[in-house]
Amino acid sequence: MERDVRPSPHPDAEAPDEPPLFVDLDGTLIAGDSLFESLFAATKSRPLKAFAFPFWLLRGRACLKEELAKLARLDPALLPYRSDVCDFLRAERSRGRKIYLATAANERIAQGVATYLGFFDGVLASDRITNLKGTSKLRAIQALAGTRFAYAGNAREDLVIWSAADSTIVVNAPQWLQARVEASTEVERSFPRAPWRARGLLAAMRPHQWLKNLLVFVSLLTSFKFYGFAPVLASVAAFVALSLCASATYIVNDLFDLSSDREHPRKRARPFASGAASIPQGLIAALVLFVGGITVASLVSPGLLAMVTAYVVMTTAYSLHLKSYVVLDVIVLAALYMIRIVTGAVAIHVEVSLWLLAFALFLFVSLALVKRCAELVLFESQGVRGSSGRDYQVTDLRVLWPLGISLGVCSVVVFALYVSAPEVQARYGAPLLLWFVAVALVYWLGRMWIKASRGEMSDDPIVFAFRNAGSRLLIAGMVVATLAAYFVGLK
Repeated sequence: MERDVRPSPHPDAEAPDEPPLFVDLDGTLIAGDSLFESLFAATKSRPLKAFAFPFWLLRGRACLKEELAKLARLDPALLPYRSDVCDFLRAERSRGRKIYLATAANERIAQGVATYLGFFDGVLASDRITNLKGTSKLRAIQALAGTRFAYAGNAREDLVIWSAADSTIVVNAPQWLQARVEASTEVERSFPRAPWRARGLLAAMRPHQWLKNLLVFVSLLTSFKFYGFAPVLASVAAFVALSLCASATYIVNDLFDLSSDREHPRKRARPFASGAASIPQGLIAALVLFVGGITVASLVSPGLLAMVTAYVVMTTAYSLHLKSYVVLDVIVLAALYMIRIVTGAVAIHVEVSLWLLAFALFLFVSLALVKRCAELVLFESQGVRGSSGRDYQVTDLRVLWPLGISLGVCSVVVFALYVSAPEVQARYGAPLLLWFVAVALVYWLGRMWIKASRGEMSDDPIVFAFRNAGSRLLIAGMVVATLAAYFVGLK
């Protein structure tokens, strides 16, 4: 159906003798799919409504789109527009050409896009009854413009429209579709398919974040079982299982955070937020990664499977809801770090020391606060008041700085008490060497907080620690000192 939008003023020059141009939205005007974006936005805002999605779909795709559009209310200013296509349309409009938005997206979304861009003469879009796609879209176009029109699209469903058009504009189409259109119709303009979509998908998996999963080897190190083949193999399997499932959750997290990521000065470049990777491909990749991780865990032990499943559940809860609560989000992040340590212990069938858990709790909450403070320092430098999607303001730094630093000091105190404990004195051959680790921890934590205050930390603190040469050297020194404290002096 047609909806009028506010048109931009036409130039005084007479309109050229060209057919009106009808432009698709999903995959053509934007590098994304408004239906999938609406689905994830609606699920995030109203999780329980997700149970109604299948029933809406049974009543037709048009009904599903209508209900999702009511729940999601996508901000048209944050959609990933293709700048080359928009520039072309603006140029055509300035020449006096009539341009219409013709999309299968719901009319609420289409109207918002048309109003925001301001160069469309009208809108054809899906309503609650009609899904404006393929033949139905062609009929709507012909009812408005007759038989003389041009069409810009990108998908197989657009072939029926292109076959009836005077001229065609092909955007981001696969090679086989481009060749088929060129063989049957007059192609007015082509916009090439974006390269390296596989690279964008790989970036969305964040393999560099797998460094955090090295924490599964902490239990192997502290139990001194690294000289046995079976424990090492089990730890490696735990690392692989967690890494695969973590990548799946990173993808899902990014899909839920599309709007907030696009408002973030750094996260706006993420593959799904920028349109460098498609949402359907991301869903398939997440499913494959999750199944792979669960399979690896199940091959090791039921206990490891339970821990990996708990990690996925907690990460999903964090992505959907818990991340929006101030301070609670950093506690959950710390718990996710601790789950990695416990997962490593479960994989090799050892108990986790209460000393280690207490130390890890204070340390990881402190590091999680490093991450939040680093983000707020970035916002402050750019004149941004707070974080979109999280309940943090730049003014919170005056509270977060002392809280995070004091928790870091608490972790060092716990470690010092551990070194002084009688059972440690009896277990280690040279326990005095562990004081080197305590001093190194003070230096390392102080260095991390200073890096954050200077705006020099752009990664997760754990990832930064493994990427930064100074931190790597310091961590290696602490590991060597721990091993020396255990083995030196033993007969």
